[in-house]
Amino acid sequence: MIDDDPSVQMALCDSLESEGYSVRTAGDGEEGLRKAITRDGGADRPDLILLDLTLPRLSGLEICQRLRDAGVETPVIMLTARGAASDAAYGLRLGADDYIPKPFDVGELLARVSAVLRRYHKQQLSEQVIRIGEVELDLRRLRANRGGRPLDLSPREFEILQLLIAHRNETVTREQLLHHIWGENASLYTRTIDAHIARLRQKLEEEPANPQYIITVHRLGYRLVQD
Repeated sequence: MIDDDPSVQMALCDSLESEGYSVRTAGDGEEGLRKAITRDGGADRPDLILLDLTLPRLSGLEICQRLRDAGVETPVIMLTARGAASDAAYGLRLGADDYIPKPFDVGELLARVSAVLRRYHKQQLSEQVIRIGEVELDLRRLRANRGGRPLDLSPREFEILQLLIAHRNETVTREQLLHHIWGENASLYTRTIDAHIARLRQKLEEEPANPQYIITVHRLGYRLVQD
């Protein structure tokens, strides 16, 4: 979240974190651009950027343009002053994915965040056939085979794999997996992620007890290792 208003930052952080998101903030344009392009303190590049247009040191429109010029495809939702329709339209032409005028309803913003992330993940998965070791996954048709023979994966297992593939070689936390798959009811399923991962390893790994592809990140979650 790149916004120079501390009260907006605090309110949105509380709302987003209550929905299971992890939030990093920046209070000016230069800091925000640096965190959006590089890995901040070893953390992964963000999945989505909430970008205020009126910022000190570098405007939101400049940030959006520099991100796209640098090849950063992270989705951007712009936060605009009410009535600034021309700025919003220009931002969309620069490559922003959506905009919402201030003051906004937090519920609407959360819905926009969820919708943009869904579209982005589907776009990432447009590369239809993925290989994990000897397993070939067709993510559009939800089919899998191993050595040319059909492999039975449940819809839940495909959902988990889709999120891991979208963040390949990065750590996906248990909280992210729960929120992605079960949404508002995530707290009811906190013990099932590890069971699903164990079943996936049985189907995908040569040695499930010594996995090469779906790696446990101690106390955090899982990482899909893929070249």
